[in-house]
Amino acid sequence: MSYVEVPGAKVPIRMWTDPASVEDAAMGQLRNVATLPWIKGLAVMPDVHFGKGATVGSVIAMRGAVCPAAVGVDIGCGMSAVKTSLTANDLPGDLSRLRSKIEQSIPVGRGMHEAPIDPSRFHGLATAGWEGFWERFGGVAEAVKFRQERATKQMGTLGGGNHFVEVCTDSTGSVWLMLHSGSRNIGKELAEHHIGVAQKLAHNQGLVDRDLAVFVADTPQMAAYRNDLFWAQEYAKYNRTLMMALLKDVVRKEFKKARPTFEQEISCHHNYVAEERYEGMDLLVTRKGAIRAGSGEYGIIPGSMGTGSYIVKGLGNEAAFNSASHGAGRRMSRNAAKRRFSTKDLEDQTRGVECRKDSGVVDEIPGAYKPIEKVIDQQRDLVEVVAKLKQVVCVKG
Repeated sequence: MSYVEVPGAKVPIRMWTDPASVEDAAMGQLRNVATLPWIKGLAVMPDVHFGKGATVGSVIAMRGAVCPAAVGVDIGCGMSAVKTSLTANDLPGDLSRLRSKIEQSIPVGRGMHEAPIDPSRFHGLATAGWEGFWERFGGVAEAVKFRQERATKQMGTLGGGNHFVEVCTDSTGSVWLMLHSGSRNIGKELAEHHIGVAQKLAHNQGLVDRDLAVFVADTPQMAAYRNDLFWAQEYAKYNRTLMMALLKDVVRKEFKKARPTFEQEISCHHNYVAEERYEGMDLLVTRKGAIRAGSGEYGIIPGSMGTGSYIVKGLGNEAAFNSASHGAGRRMSRNAAKRRFSTKDLEDQTRGVECRKDSGVVDEIPGAYKPIEKVIDQQRDLVEVVAKLKQVVCVKG
């Protein structure tokens, strides 16, 4: 579908979904965003749903300003995927050992490595820039400086919530590796620190929603936020790079006879800010639950833990600020999912997937998410499908 335009106070709201299907709370957030004095455009993805401050599944383009709550607290959260030389025929009938080995190699939830992982131990992993990255930690907000030791040990860890590591197969039988994670606790603490700073600034006192507090250009607060924001986005990128190296290492060891090789990795943020130019203006484009989908750019749009995911290529639609959805999108809250579904429902909806099926992940049940096929169909003018993947192993945080 092409977008539907809904009137907004400062800019029209371009929606790649039926406005009537969007929950009232999320629609209210979108209307609030459209009142911001600095806004130049607002695009809404088909996986849109209510979030903190700004909706998940929104692309906000502003001139000379950025809203930290519209980035989200997991700065740089995103996806990585790689196609392997393995095929479905190489996989054993019982995948529990493979899942166990992945869980032993990549800490999940609040877990961390006993000592920081040295990236140079992985053959073929580019290590240029890592040292300078950690040196720049000295320039981030004082409020998080004491967290450096934990941040180094959490590099290469999954986290919790909807983060996951998966082994998938595509329609040709090829095996893919895929993962979803972000900047771990250090990104969250940086985000919360700067949101607090923004909410106290004088120019934000008259906003319709205090969670939409912004930093404006040419101020020390904006400079400090941009520094920490881009550092945390880089942390998230390195975190996924290191996890993928750990995952490849497990696969090499478990499938030693097959001597697996790996194609070039696909990686994309879906909670981040980018400096981009549209209609002759330099804008700060915030994607919260959205990926960049410039012409020919590869992206990843995952479904829930039992339905599969898509590798896509962007079509470069500037009406959407070269963006696409970041996933299926929730259709109910975590608490609502826990009330509605049981572990039996989880077992039924994840049949054929080697994964946790206990009460701790019921809130991630496929039924709590929108149908991924419909989400993909609603953005045919944003991306083209390259491959459809179906998970056979899913490790949840």
